[in-house]
Amino acid sequence: MHIQDKLNSTLPTFGITDTLDEVITFFEDTMYSHIAVMDNGVYLGMLSENDQDCFEEGKTIEDFRFQLETFQVTKETLWLDVLEVFSRNEANLVPVLDDAHRFVGYYDLNDVVDLFIGTPFFTEPGGILVVSKGIRDYSMSEIAQIVETNNGKLLGAFITESENDLVQVTLKIANANLNEVIQTFRRYSYNILFGNNDDQFLEDLKQRSDYLDKYLNV
Repeated sequence: MHIQDKLNSTLPTFGITDTLDEVITFFEDTMYSHIAVMDNGVYLGMLSENDQDCFEEGKTIEDFRFQLETFQVTKETLWLDVLEVFSRNEANLVPVLDDAHRFVGYYDLNDVVDLFIGTPFFTEPGGILVVSKGIRDYSMSEIAQIVETNNGKLLGAFITESENDLVQVTLKIANANLNEVIQTFRRYSYNILFGNNDDQFLEDLKQRSDYLDKYLNV
């Protein structure tokens, strides 16, 4: 994937001497969370839409300089790292700098997400499985081995949550019977948080429960 193709060079930047009134108008007319501020061509940081309540009419950005947020990526930054910058800064606009750290444009979150959705993780047919295990006990190599030993093809795997010493991994699996994959994960002490609706393990439990109910009612 070439995330550089998503570079947006048409959106404006603001100078340090521009008024906050102009910034307020920009945020009112758009849905962007941030906008870049420059000083004689040098990138200084980002003004946040969330700080609008603190903007004073008639003041310049220079008067608000201490509130600038400093985050950015370069043209060489990988798309997954770009997504992390979006998430960490709760932004939908991220500035892009070149090798000399000159401002060259923005990445728009919608464009980057569209790029992500176009990956085989989303486009290739397969089943979704969410597993969890102790953060010290799991390994991606073990997860891949479990899938592949059940004749599955791992289309993608990423950590979707890490909390209270537990890690949650979301998998996209093709060419496999998910029931067999699920049973193997359970044998390796993984918890299944989400799997296919035909999970044979749950079906077996239901049948045994029904049998027990009938037995107790005899």
